[in-house]
Amino acid sequence: MSEGPDHLRALGGEVETALEDISIPSYSIDADGIIRWVNPAAREIVGDVRGRRFTSVVAPEDVRRSREIFARKILGSARVTDEEGTLLNEKGERVTVEITAVPLRDGRRIVGVFGQIRREVTTPPPVVPNLTPRQAEVLHLLSHGRSTRQIAGELHLSVETVRNHIRGLLHAMGAHSRLEAVALARQDRLVAAGD
Repeated sequence: MSEGPDHLRALGGEVETALEDISIPSYSIDADGIIRWVNPAAREIVGDVRGRRFTSVVAPEDVRRSREIFARKILGSARVTDEEGTLLNEKGERVTVEITAVPLRDGRRIVGVFGQIRREVTTPPPVVPNLTPRQAEVLHLLSHGRSTRQIAGELHLSVETVRNHIRGLLHAMGAHSRLEAVALARQDRLVAAGD
């Protein structure tokens, strides 16, 4: 038997207060895409971003995909999403996270999105200055082990278009293979961190 929201209310507890104090980074976004609430654990990652569009804390290469995922929840076509992505902290530094999010309902109407963030141990490759935003997005997905076909599906592109982006990023980076491009990007990150 499923215990729903009525059971939470029957407990008499204050869920909102508990969420404020929980150590899991949590947030809510209204149906227009404005961040309305972040708990202290989430503020440690992205700062106090209340009142800003959620895309303002998403790395450029993840914005399109984040908008699509958000829209699926607002339209009610996704009950829950578990996605990996890259956020930008207050200093503009990239933080790779896994986000679990669900639609927020007021009765039958969807009024926003509630989510929780888990920091990932891995870090994405840095933005390579001479790549286009789409090439950087493809490189990011390659660094997370996605195949050409998976990237095409995720970005809603043809397989041949993805291959063209891969050829372009390999040329721009002076790499001879996908693996070398990912290794170069990670090496550049390590060198930059050591400077």
